[in-house]
Amino acid sequence: MATKYKLLIINPGSTSTKVSLFENERALFEKSLFHDAPVLLQYPHVNDQMPFRYKVILDMLSQEKVDPADIDVFVGRGGSACTQPGGVTRIDQKLYDDTEAAVGGSEHPAKLGVMLAWRFAQEYGREAYTLNPTNVDEYCDYARLTGIRGVYRVAHSHVLNQKAVAEAHAAAMGRRYEDMNFIVAHIDGGITVSAHDHGRMVDGNMGADGEGAFTPTRIGSVPILALLDYIEANSVDDVRLMCSRAGGFVSLFGTSDSDNIHALVRQGNKKATLVWNTMIYQICKMIGEMSAVLCGRVDAILLTGGLMRFDDITEGIRNRCGWIAPIHVYPGEMEQEALALSVLKVLRGQATAMTYSGKNVWQGFEGVTF
Repeated sequence: MATKYKLLIINPGSTSTKVSLFENERALFEKSLFHDAPVLLQYPHVNDQMPFRYKVILDMLSQEKVDPADIDVFVGRGGSACTQPGGVTRIDQKLYDDTEAAVGGSEHPAKLGVMLAWRFAQEYGREAYTLNPTNVDEYCDYARLTGIRGVYRVAHSHVLNQKAVAEAHAAAMGRRYEDMNFIVAHIDGGITVSAHDHGRMVDGNMGADGEGAFTPTRIGSVPILALLDYIEANSVDDVRLMCSRAGGFVSLFGTSDSDNIHALVRQGNKKATLVWNTMIYQICKMIGEMSAVLCGRVDAILLTGGLMRFDDITEGIRNRCGWIAPIHVYPGEMEQEALALSVLKVLRGQATAMTYSGKNVWQGFEGVTF
């Protein structure tokens, strides 16, 4: 008789905490709690959210009458450590410490998935894993170099959901992810658009670092000189906060609640309509950039994430980008299933988990020194 494993999936996002309990392939429950930006902004640092998010999870488990001691393995979304290869990684003290310290330079709430999973694992004597954290690095060299010596672009993206959606779409087409080219746009509290070239995410925007479209919680790309003027009048810390948690809708409206903003759009509010349509416009520009990365050879444009519940985003993108490739919509995320099923393969001996190296994937341009 096959062994039954219970896996708790912990997925902290910029505006939510999502928790699922799987028994092997079967989801026993999935719960998600939305956190408006003013709630999370009470915590000066992302790490300071740990007690709050931990209690949220315990409350969810209590409501479902689940004892954490009965769970076999804890699986968390990840990010903020050194860049990593794609795949399942076993969480250990080194990965926890580097995640907590954000040695990778990105302070995204996804990091709390690794930290929370490790805390539960330590408390209950279990193992913990992560899959495709936000800092998976498969970039081509052209995507790394900038015009400032010693400053390089690195991979910070919704790679977990993007790869899960790309693999699911390829399977639905009767093909392999590794044999296709996709542009995948994750559109939610954060927005990232990436080029996937035969199974590798070779380029994309650094969403939590001030690149791309502005979002419900992030500033997106801002002209450098204008940003410097803003910093002189305010502070560097203020801008850092707006890159990940206090920009976009939060700065323009005081809330990250997209439902409220979209309700204003439906009512004909001019400010809300301008902001909402500008966000769509900027997403389209990002998709156009990624089509150039793939030399126009794009099998499909895949739209995913929580904001894809709004049909006008799909239509706006279809109107501007439908000529590039067929557009397919996957509302919400496939992250919970991807986390559970990938780790389940490791538990069954069908796949091997990696050990965190504590070193970045990319170690410099081959044969080139600046």
